Amino acid sequence: MNNENGIYLYDKINIKMFTGVLNKMRSEISNSVKYFLDMNNEFLISDSILNKHLTIDFKGYSCLSCSSDQEIFRQGHCKKCFFESPSTAEWIIRPELSKAHLGIQDRDLDYEKKIQLQPHSIYLSFTSDVKVGVTRKSQVPTRWIDQGAIEAIEIAELPNRYLAGICEIELKKYFKDKTNWRTMLTTNKSNIDLLSKKNECYSILPEEAKNYFLSKSKTLKINYPISNGIITPKSLNIKKMKTFSGKLIGIKGQYLIFEDGTVFNVRSNEGLVVNIKID
Repeated sequence: MNNENGIYLYDKINIKMFTGVLNKMRSEISNSVKYFLDMNNEFLISDSILNKHLTIDFKGYSCLSCSSDQEIFRQGHCKKCFFESPSTAEWIIRPELSKAHLGIQDRDLDYEKKIQLQPHSIYLSFTSDVKVGVTRKSQVPTRWIDQGAIEAIEIAELPNRYLAGICEIELKKYFKDKTNWRTMLTTNKSNIDLLSKKNECYSILPEEAKNYFLSKSKTLKINYPISNGIITPKSLNIKKMKTFSGKLIGIKGQYLIFEDGTVFNVRSNEGLVVNIKID
């Protein structure tokens, strides 16, 4: 996997203890998703840690925006940064609130133009059920992987975030927009024909979006590195437990899956400083 400088970062097998600030895992897709967890510029690679015994120790906090050691409030940010950073504004979650196409600033117009005024995809995916979602075109299929989708298909490619958002508003009248994480983790197949569902969406789209409908898009099926299934996943609260040890048997979405059914959501624990030991 290449970093931003174009340098390939190899898995360092000889390193057994890693310390760093949690960020969402990066991913690559081929026959199966390959995950990369950045721990202070040392990459843990899913192929090398699966079926190994991991110990995770909670050490503190480091805000993804200001690097302060104040308690993480939400989305990897301390409370001050969460309410000030343009990357955590409400339009991130509710794209229909985007206003950069009108030249109207929310928190930082330059940032908002950069993110909002680029091609966006409206899509259907199967996670715990069929759901509709919006993401930047550049984040396909990364967004689907992060959600743990086992298959997904693009409905339309829109020129900005606002237009994708108003499409989502209409489609949410017919499809869910949330994932049941427990069901997602225990689901590995679907009998739903996403292509047919996508074609049904054309008539639902707002008139101003119909020209952006992707009539030739195809369903992408996604396989995850999981050696054994789980029946009843239980979420790990590492801040409360302080330490956890277990055998890693799989990764799906942004979840590390352990042999005893414990699952750890890396994305929801962004900004936490942890030690990870590999036995």
